[in-house]
Amino acid sequence: MSWNSFGRVFRFTTWGESHGPALGVVVDGCPPGLALSEADIQPFLDKRRPGTSRFTTQRQEPDQVRILSGVFEGRTTGTPISLMIENVDQRSKDYSEVARAYRPGHADYAYDAKYGFRDYRGGGRSSARETAARVAAGAVARLVIPEVTVRAWVEAIGGDAIDRAHFDADTVDANPFFCPDPVAAARWEGLVDEARKTGSSLGAVIAAEATGVPAGWGAPLYAKLDSELAAAAMSINAVKGVEIGDGFAAAALSGEQNADPMRPGIDGPDFLANHAGGIAGGISTGQPVTMRVAFKPTSSILTPVETVTREGEAAEIRTKGRHDPCVGIRGAPVVEAMMALVLADQKLLHRAQTGR
Repeated sequence: MSWNSFGRVFRFTTWGESHGPALGVVVDGCPPGLALSEADIQPFLDKRRPGTSRFTTQRQEPDQVRILSGVFEGRTTGTPISLMIENVDQRSKDYSEVARAYRPGHADYAYDAKYGFRDYRGGGRSSARETAARVAAGAVARLVIPEVTVRAWVEAIGGDAIDRAHFDADTVDANPFFCPDPVAAARWEGLVDEARKTGSSLGAVIAAEATGVPAGWGAPLYAKLDSELAAAAMSINAVKGVEIGDGFAAAALSGEQNADPMRPGIDGPDFLANHAGGIAGGISTGQPVTMRVAFKPTSSILTPVETVTREGEAAEIRTKGRHDPCVGIRGAPVVEAMMALVLADQKLLHRAQTGR
């Protein structure tokens, strides 16, 4: 069985393939009466759009979104919102070798093993092209949580991390890497250029933060806010790891070091630290909700790699085409979108249970 939907109350279902005529998303459960137009969605798609610099895939897709349903006279109706994004720059001939042999690290073999059939043109549903639909849905989700600000940035590429002392949020959208450290961004130009020229690729780490999340969102045990965020992030193509708050670093701390001390405040406690990433017991504490997401290097590379054919014969493959030398760069808008989608769902779940 295939699963193409995510969320409980605020739920979205993506559809389409990398080299099909279009892809899109159906958003269900959005409250009625919210002002929504294509202009509210397009800026987020533009951030993720391919071909905007030499550091990303050169596939030229305008990613213009169309609202097909769920909006009347500029406001949501409470019915399913269908969004469509046309594919206009497919080049399926680049994948002739992929039809014959599997790309190591990609989903080719796994899809064949499960379904006995696969769309080899760009990977079909396993292509990161699918994330455009998520970003469109995330723009709708933001309308449900106007009190929350969600932002993401690239924290490291190829193991080269930013210096937090140089952190400047205003520079995130001022360079092609969504990097808050202009010094690191300058270094990354050389790193990514070298990977592209040699036919290789690099991994990346994305950090994300949601501020303005009130205390109380989330639920114990099986609908924990942190488990929902982890599931959302892990569903993104090429993601292999997620940390909430200090994450794995917390395992090296003592109990007193890892505690988030509290003092009396005006509207609840004032926290003196945020090792937990704004979540305790699966429920938000009112602090910023933070997470980090690890993207593996792009599996489609020009460097020859040993593989096997569908018939089980030894082979070697080079993946031609236009691919991101670091798919994690354009992952920042996708992580933002998934965080917004989870928080919108959790807000509506909280309201349904508590009336607040």
